[in-house]
Formats: sequence, C-alpha cells, structure tokens
Amino acid sequence: MKTIELKEVKHSVKVGDICPSIEPNIIEDSIFTVDGVPIGFYISDISKYNERLSKLVTVANTELRSKNVPKSVMKRSSGFTDKDKTKEVLQYSTILGSVPPKPHMRRPYPTRSSVHGVKSAKTFVKAMLLVCKESEQLIKELTPNIYENQKKTIGENVAEKWRFGELFTSSISNYNIAANFHRDNANLKGCANVIITKRKNSTGGCTSVPDYGATVNSCDNSMLVYPAWRNVHGVTPIVPTHEGGYRNSLVFYPLKSFNNYA
Repeated sequence: MKTIELKEVKHSVKVGDICPSIEPNIIEDSIFTVDGVPIGFYISDISKYNERLSKLVTVANTELRSKNVPKSVMKRSSGFTDKDKTKEVLQYSTILGSVPPKPHMRRPYPTRSSVHGVKSAKTFVKAMLLVCKESEQLIKELTPNIYENQKKTIGENVAEKWRFGELFTSSISNYNIAANFHRDNANLKGCANVIITKRKNSTGGCTSVPDYGATVNSCDNSMLVYPAWRNVHGVTPIVPTHEGGYRNSLVFYPLKSFNNYA
C-alpha cells in the first residue's frame, strides 16, 4: 500500500456548491498522511484484506436493496448530471445506531434508530453491526494510531449505550445519493468515518476533497476511511450506465451530540 502525503492547494469551492463530475485521481490502495501522520486510507477491494468483511458487506447490501428494510426517500442531491431527467435515479437512505437530539422537532433527547425494532430488518441490522466491527479491526491493523485515538475520543465523549461498535455512534446507508460540498460539523473532531461502496452498472459517487485537490475512487467493494469533519468535501453525481444501475454507500460515523447523555 502506498502513502500519499496530502498537501493543501488553492481552490474556490465553498460549502453548498454543487459537486460536479470529477475523474478520481486516487485509485490505488493508499494511506493518507498530513505532516507524516496517517489520517485515513483507501482500499479498492476489501476482500484482499478481509474476506469476512467483504461477505458481510454483500449481505448488508442485498438486504438494503430488499423490501425488508425501511427507507427514507432522499432529495439531498440530484444524482444526475446536466439536468438530464432521463438519468435521474431513485435515492433513499436508512439510518442505524444513535440519532442525536432534535429540539426543533420537540425531541430534546437522543434515541436509537427505529429500524432496530423492525422485525424484517433484523438481518440487515446484524450484518451492519458485524460490518462495523470488521471495519474497526481493519482500521486497527492498517492505521493503529487512528484506531487508538478514535477509541479514546469515543470513550471520553460517548456513553456506551449510544455507541455503534467501538468507534462510532451511527450508520447511514445511502442508495444513489451524491452530495454537494459540505463539512460534517456534527462529527466528533479527531475521528474518522468509514465509507464502504457497493455498486453495479454506474459511474460517479467519488469523494472529492478540494483542499488537497484529491478525488478518491468509489469502485465496487472499496473502503474509504476519512475524517469528514476536517475538510469541505462532496460526492460526485451518480449516473447509471444500464437500467437498474446503482451506487450504495455503507457509512459509519461518530457524532458529538451524546456526551451529555449517559
């Protein structure tokens, strides 16, 4: 695995800007460093490192695409380019783990995702918990400093009842959802997200970080570990190349909204 030292470049991208189609320039297995310290990594095929993780991801992806799992229709991003409605794709997501307080919705306290209580979704929930644990093990093997730092931060800021695995609080599975440029300000600083991709007959869905002039590939069975709070980033449009084409991302992330709720 190669090491890429990330260096800042000038750009004019702002939060809220639409993320255009950009060809990825990071396509090989790589560890990302800043000032020599690892902050994340990219793996093009997780089966090369953890066959069990790869099989669990397949189960989770199959369940997500079935009628077993409740989903919310998303309209966060167009998912198609050039306003061509013929390229529009179905977009939805499912949240697992802990959900932060939402005082504006008259819920000033955290809760667990209702999906955990849906009988038909049990296989999906179990598969995602196991995917989370295997992902954490891979982080520990490849970048032990990230694993130890995140475990310590979670331990100091998140009560055990609100954790999803050891290193996260929550998970979201996004089906065909691109994203405008944004920064994940609700995440715990110093921690990284995990983004695992499953796709078929589609292009796009790559993560672009303009601060470093970097766009990371998003091929099938790939895994990106990155601190989403650190930089403005976006996800390039997803375009099916054949009918039924899709790009699904299984994401694990640590939120900072649970430190006052033991």
